[in-house]
Amino acid sequence: MSARRNLVVPARGRIEIAEEELPGVPEGGLLLETLVTGLSAGTELAFVKGDHPGLHSRHDTELGLFRSGVPEQGYPVRRLGYMEVARVAESRTPAFRAGDVLATAYGHATAHVADPLSEHLVPLPAALDPLLGVFVAHFGPICANGLLHAAADAGPVRGLGDGVAGRLVLVTGAGPVGLVTGLFARALGAREVAVADSDPRRRAVAERLGFLPLDLDDDPGRVLKTRWRHGPGEHGADVVFQCRGKPGALHAALRAVRPQGSVIDLAFYTEGADAVRLGEEFHHNGLSLRCAQIGRVPRGLAHTWDRARLSAETIRLLDAHAGEVREHLISDVVGFDDAPALMHDVAARRRHVLTAVFEVDGRS
Repeated sequence: MSARRNLVVPARGRIEIAEEELPGVPEGGLLLETLVTGLSAGTELAFVKGDHPGLHSRHDTELGLFRSGVPEQGYPVRRLGYMEVARVAESRTPAFRAGDVLATAYGHATAHVADPLSEHLVPLPAALDPLLGVFVAHFGPICANGLLHAAADAGPVRGLGDGVAGRLVLVTGAGPVGLVTGLFARALGAREVAVADSDPRRRAVAERLGFLPLDLDDDPGRVLKTRWRHGPGEHGADVVFQCRGKPGALHAALRAVRPQGSVIDLAFYTEGADAVRLGEEFHHNGLSLRCAQIGRVPRGLAHTWDRARLSAETIRLLDAHAGEVREHLISDVVGFDDAPALMHDVAARRRHVLTAVFEVDGRS
């Protein structure tokens, strides 16, 4: 194999499949043939629509500051996505064998030359549907890291469920991140999980998964502070996982959490969050707002909670809930050639998807 097909964004509003040469497999490397690759619509379509922050600013990783007007990345965008499942076609290391099926993150391409020493490669159980494997390398760990941040906020971390076990949990946003986070919370012993979203189609999915569905536009904070009473002057969710990249969702999360409770934010605000109000519930209820960005686990836990462990927790969740995830979260499975058209339709709001998966030549 000397070439691959790669999904690229050559300019704003355009998506196409490009032919690219593959480098040779070096000693210690792997040649991966893609089986399926999943669409993370929010992040990827931000490049298509032109509103990804990286197109307009640059992140100074040393200072932790963004500089506006200096793009970090311009067009063409040649790497999209982080939800790949592939079969090892050639191995030049005894660490992996030809035929192994791995979850990894290299973008929507039909093949990839991988370096096991620098890339996150997760062997998948033989019994796991490769379609579900799209959640393992990066997507599931994003959600698991949210649970880990909630555990760290609750006290010393003994297990991933320490922040939700026996507690009342709200998830704002019933997209894939919100629904997988809700499944994690319930599987780890949450007393009740409510999921709020503005879209009735997504609320219906949340209800079919067994969550309490709420309308994000109908003040879920008032609903839950009536339903969830802890004592005099103590109402609301113990913890909220904010999974919708809109300022209104963050404001709703702040309104719904109990005094001195935590909002764990997993969202990506491509347009910022200028409408968030901090002079009301956030201030008067003494709330905590914690960003659970996948690049960092809570301080002090990196030596025990690395990406591999978060992926292992994801596999455990998928093993236990494979049928539900396949039925309710993977809404579209199309061929790789149909990926540009589907992405155009989703970007233009002509098509609604939860998780779309692109199959490469029926290999899955």
